[in-house]
Amino acid sequence: MRIVGYVYMVRCADGSYYVGSHRGDDPDARVWEHNEGIDKRAYTFKRRPVELVWSDYCYHYDEMVAFERQIKGWSRAKKEALMRGDGAALKALSARGVRPSLVADPSRRRSSNAS
Repeated sequence: MRIVGYVYMVRCADGSYYVGSHRGDDPDARVWEHNEGIDKRAYTFKRRPVELVWSDYCYHYDEMVAFERQIKGWSRAKKEALMRGDGAALKALSARGVRPSLVADPSRRRSSNAS
């Protein structure tokens, strides 16, 4: 199968993350465009320079768009777990109602054995 593009995440100069997708074979080319400031209306324009912190390729265009939209809706903690490749934290953060602080510091969880 042929790769149609990438979903990627960049860290902006202000510490925020931007998630995007790029049709093509090299996410670095898109990062270069962000850093050049080609689109003055882009989220990253006033937050340059940006640094590529994560990317993954996709074989289908609609898969790429859906994955980008999914990640854009994630919390900062969940995005950082994805960057680290931390599957356990991703799973924990996906649990309904789990606060990111409890994943980062499990000792803060209430014991179910409390009397």
